[in-house]
Amino acid sequence: MKKGIHPKYNEIPVKMTNGEEITIYSTLSNGFTLEVDPHSHVAWTKGKGVQKSRGRSEAFNKKFGSFVS
Repeated sequence: MKKGIHPKYNEIPVKMTNGEEITIYSTLSNGFTLEVDPHSHVAWTKGKGVQKSRGRSEAFNKKFGSFVS
């Protein structure tokens, strides 16, 4: 491999949605906070977010249910 052409990898902190902070290697120079991660995404929480959408669909059916046959 050629020397001097590859980006430098830095250890940076990443803050999860639950407040936990992990350290990863990245070409970024500073840390960041995640908006979606395995603690909050429905794909990893086994559908815990489905209840929110169920309430929204009930509100929709209540409002527009008479138009659907």
